[in-house]
Amino acid sequence: MVSQGVLSLASRFSSFKRTNIILQHLRAWKRTEAAGEVLLGRKGCVGVLTLNRPGSLNTLTLHMIRQIHLQIKKWEQDPETYLIIIKGAGGKAFCAGGDVRVISEAAKAKQELPRYFFREEYMLNNAIASCQKPYVALIDGITMGGGVGVSVHGQFRVATEKSLFAMPETGIGLFPDVGGGYFLPRLQGKLGYFLGLTGFRLKGRDVYRAGIATHFVDSEKLGMLEEDLSALKSPSKENIAEVLGTYHTESKIDRDKPFILAEHMDKINRCFSAKTVEEIIENLQQDRSPFALEQLQVINKMSPTSLKITLRQLTEGASKTLQEVFTMEYRLSQKFMSRHDFHEGIRAVLIDKDQSPRWKPADLKEVTDEELDDYFKSLGSNDLIL
Repeated sequence: MVSQGVLSLASRFSSFKRTNIILQHLRAWKRTEAAGEVLLGRKGCVGVLTLNRPGSLNTLTLHMIRQIHLQIKKWEQDPETYLIIIKGAGGKAFCAGGDVRVISEAAKAKQELPRYFFREEYMLNNAIASCQKPYVALIDGITMGGGVGVSVHGQFRVATEKSLFAMPETGIGLFPDVGGGYFLPRLQGKLGYFLGLTGFRLKGRDVYRAGIATHFVDSEKLGMLEEDLSALKSPSKENIAEVLGTYHTESKIDRDKPFILAEHMDKINRCFSAKTVEEIIENLQQDRSPFALEQLQVINKMSPTSLKITLRQLTEGASKTLQEVFTMEYRLSQKFMSRHDFHEGIRAVLIDKDQSPRWKPADLKEVTDEELDDYFKSLGSNDLIL
């Protein structure tokens, strides 16, 4: 006869075994889920990267960043791959940015994720900028923050009528990173300064007119465009540009509409050419046009620290190389992780969604030059050098 103790032990062992099997399944499922965050495909001469978190607007995780970077490097060395295409799944977003809520939680818990995330994200952005194969980003849908980073540095950027571009970081207590310090000040006039400070949203063909996209194609024709690109035989950059140019020329959507900011560019150039945020605000107040007053309202809601950091970032970035900008931005990213405003911005916009962040300091006057200098200081051996 089997003793009660043996039965109890067997039961506990069986329970332990079942729990272990469940945990194994969960781990396997999580690995599979993570592996499916970026879909890799081949179509003829084209390597295709699909950002596959449609439920999260294809926001980037560290796993995705690593996977994309590794695959770009593989295709760069592959003689059969002549072109790389990156796109988003789900039809709503190309990529709405980095997964900043997770990054904030990790930073508050003193975890290492923010250190790795920003470092490897900027390394990926730089790899895209220096990619030896033509790189085509199909920015169909929401394209913000990190989504801009994996598109704007590529050789070809295709906007559609669904495109929605913004760098809204000053509204969450951050700054327009992923090389924003490089590409924003190089847009026409002071447009980049305006976009970086206000988070203004550009839609559809205006993303092309602003100089962020290189081409504009009807959203419904992206599938055909992909097929035509993949059908090319050993294409050169010129062959690829020709195909993109044909689709661009054929598109009639909003062709006759002027750039949404065209009538305001003189104001933007005048008001945003000031050397300080306080002077920009003063210029907008003096202008008194409905457009200027609207931008004034927007700026007054932003983190004072973020505004001052962003203006200096763009001013300095205007004369830096892209690699120098990434070094600067990595320093900024790490400092922001240890400060109040980023976490408060995430709380107000993404967690509680009360849209009422309590910035510290709450007034531009309280953000001193000494404080700003501290953000831009070298991290020594922890600096990002590309």
